[in-house]
Amino acid sequence: MSDPVPTTCMRCAVGCGHVHHGADIGDGVAVARGDPAHPTNEGLACGRGIRESTDPGGEWLTRPLVRRSEELVPTTWDIALGAAVTGLREQIADDPHSVAVLGSGQQTNEAAYALGKLARGGIGTRHYDANTTLCMASAVAAYYDAFGSDAPPPTYDDIPDAETHLVWGANPAVAHPVMFRWIHDSATDDGELIVVDPVETKTAQAADEHVRPDPGTDLALARAVLARLLDRGEVDREFVANHTVGFDDLQAVLPEAETAAERAGVSLATVDRLCAALARPTLCYWGMGVNQHVQGTDTAAALVDLCLATGNLGSGSGPFSLTGQANSMGTRVCSAKGTWPGHRPFADPEARRDVASAWDVPVDRLPDDTGPGPVGIVEAIEAGHVDAAYAVATNPAAGMPDADAVRDALEDVFLVVQDAFRTETTALADVVLPAATWGECEGTTTNMERRISRVRPVMEPPAGVKTDLELITTLGNAFEPGLFATDEPAAVFEEFAALTRGTVADCSGVSYARLDAEHAVRWPAPDATTQGGYRYLDDDGGWTFPTPSGRARFSTATFDGLAEPTSESYPLTLTTARTDAEYNTGIRSRDPGDDDPATARVHPETATADDGATVRVESPRGSVPARLTHDVAVPTGVVWLPIHHPRVNELTTRKRDPTGEPNFKQCSVRVRAAEDGGAERVGEADKPDQSMTAR
Repeated sequence: MSDPVPTTCMRCAVGCGHVHHGADIGDGVAVARGDPAHPTNEGLACGRGIRESTDPGGEWLTRPLVRRSEELVPTTWDIALGAAVTGLREQIADDPHSVAVLGSGQQTNEAAYALGKLARGGIGTRHYDANTTLCMASAVAAYYDAFGSDAPPPTYDDIPDAETHLVWGANPAVAHPVMFRWIHDSATDDGELIVVDPVETKTAQAADEHVRPDPGTDLALARAVLARLLDRGEVDREFVANHTVGFDDLQAVLPEAETAAERAGVSLATVDRLCAALARPTLCYWGMGVNQHVQGTDTAAALVDLCLATGNLGSGSGPFSLTGQANSMGTRVCSAKGTWPGHRPFADPEARRDVASAWDVPVDRLPDDTGPGPVGIVEAIEAGHVDAAYAVATNPAAGMPDADAVRDALEDVFLVVQDAFRTETTALADVVLPAATWGECEGTTTNMERRISRVRPVMEPPAGVKTDLELITTLGNAFEPGLFATDEPAAVFEEFAALTRGTVADCSGVSYARLDAEHAVRWPAPDATTQGGYRYLDDDGGWTFPTPSGRARFSTATFDGLAEPTSESYPLTLTTARTDAEYNTGIRSRDPGDDDPATARVHPETATADDGATVRVESPRGSVPARLTHDVAVPTGVVWLPIHHPRVNELTTRKRDPTGEPNFKQCSVRVRAAEDGGAERVGEADKPDQSMTAR
């Protein structure tokens, strides 16, 4: 084995430090373990992160591909890059907005920054986004609305000090195992764990209390709790008066507690139980069950409201959104997706001038707005406004809602896909650029508590493979000569960090040298000796928020109903979620050629077929095969499917929150016997390709 290399696990957003050893023979990570020196995890590691670092599934891309006579065929880098540049540049010359760029929470900070610079500064397109919008946009908007800035106020340091751990619409025992260990340890040490989730998840099984609202009604429940806090006289009036605005406006529109509880499908006694829990120092965690809803922003904001109303801000308390992808936080800070680097406001003229000056591009090239979001980009393709797309480390053909329509749209454009693995999206591409993955590239990543740490390679990328940063800078300089002075990660990070100086997400005090010495640094870090802690808390114990009033803001939304209620034709509710053995759209955890149907979990009282039977799950958008599993953990009237299966999103609705985040967690479906369904869909992704082999 090679010498040990300290790095960061890219499996989820906890940001655990790893130590990797490269293989003596061939490529890959031979051994991975937790890094005792890393301040995030102090040596802890989950089996999933270890397994997917050392033995990922999937089919690796090893050579560039171009489409010839409807087939993807291996080619040289010169030909592949030439084809990509020619096809994209033709559309840029016609209309920069006719080119879409899609990024990912799997990129390093450096690659995310460079892709945003290419999209916004090199091309000038408004049709740029990342798959992080599909999971975190609602939480981001809720933080901005409440505090004037993105990211959770608490850090991992607050977990041991919390007495109530309220996990709402999240399953960290599966999605974030190391973090869940901290939560569980704290809850069992004179604390308690309360889980709000319609499904009895692995996290719920470990809870002291499991609250099961009807799917999609979390906002109604959150408003019931706040109304009941008022009834019980348990609002922290001093905190509200001294540090917030808008509470009277919210109080004026609150429903009656009993009415809202009934709408959520829970008893008033259950609401009282939640009120009592909030009387203790409470960390309120939430995840995709809250965010992925047509009122995701409103629901996340309502959870923030509960923290504000009970004074749950400060040590051992506060709102804490749980991030799925490893570098979703970095994408939010670096990528020029929803804000300019450092969370500079997108529409602010001074911020735009600063960015244009740093990038040495005309300020009028920068788009006027952030764009329509990933689903909106698909709709722009359908409307004929986008004719070419460049996708990096993302699989929209499987990961976006109404996936059949997404595939149809991507087939209609000139498509360049950059990825380490064969995916449903590479199968649709005109040009495929094989990229390096974990263990093969250098850079940094940012975890969900704002901590930046190094990502280091244990080997060079295999012959025929380039890093994301190499490819992005090559394309960027082809579109705008001189856009990138270098493709060296340390220099790109230095450029990014300098651009954040003086912002609310100041990273200018972070450098590779500092990270080498300290392992990880939490922003804001405006100089080389300080780093962020609990946000908005002054040295004297007061609070200052980056809002016009300097106070936190309550929200006023109430529950508007479900995006897609059940009907006579579609009488069941579909919900989707993670499993502990798979990853995102399953690319790193699915065996090549695996065409097994998804597992559909249903309550025995809901089941219309025997356990183990093959059925078809159908929605107004699609029909997919599934293997039925009877499971009392799933509520009656609900069908549970994993997000990782490449066909599940053929069923989900493209209805979305105003931020662009889709309503993945609830839509109407029916279950039929397999023989009643239509023919199987077989696409290019089902066909083997000689250039996609194990590295």
